[in-house]
Amino acid sequence: MKLRVEAEVRPTEDPAKVERAIKNIFPTLELSLVGNVISGESTRVEALDRLHQLLRSQAILDSARSVMRRGMRGGVVQFMLNKQAAAVGKVSFTDGESPLGPITVVVEARDAERLIDYLAPRTADGKPIREIEYRD
Repeated sequence: MKLRVEAEVRPTEDPAKVERAIKNIFPTLELSLVGNVISGESTRVEALDRLHQLLRSQAILDSARSVMRRGMRGGVVQFMLNKQAAAVGKVSFTDGESPLGPITVVVEARDAERLIDYLAPRTADGKPIREIEYRD
């Protein structure tokens, strides 16, 4: 598994606040600023732990699953998160339409379908039908 997260720092933004927004969702990522883009990568599944937790605590598994499946191409799952929501520790998916731009998340996995089942499993009455472990 390989995770890559990046966000553009707009001229009106404080780079430290953009970094904090990313860290609210991906706290273990080592981030760097190159030009006007903050990015980080990880090959550790644990880098997805906070996202995994937030999807459950916010009860957005169904919408997360839908967004991730739409963004799946072969062994790659790509989606965008709202930067302002991330700044307050919330996950909100976006199509990129935001004054501050999105946080782009790209996950390469041997089994992208299983990765999605791990992050956002099928639900019944809003509760996961079956939780699985994910080890790539």
